[in-house]
Amino acid sequence: MDATFLTAIGLAAALLTTLCWIPQALKIIRDKDTRALSLTATVTLAIGIALWLVYGIALGDLPLIAANAISFGLMLVIVALKLRHG
Repeated sequence: MDATFLTAIGLAAALLTTLCWIPQALKIIRDKDTRALSLTATVTLAIGIALWLVYGIALGDLPLIAANAISFGLMLVIVALKLRHG
């Protein structure tokens, strides 16, 4: 497959999997209700995303770096709100 096409697929996947966290973060900020979220699952996911970020940086892979940097930031917001609002 063409490298440009593969990069486009990676960027599209990165965009979709990153943007999916924005509605969740906004809902938590607006409602201040995190009862339905598992702290263990959320922290585990945040650690996994951080590891993907490190992996992307090691490879120099723009889609991995961009998606995981933004996703990790959003997950930190969600974890912080979970800790604050229970």
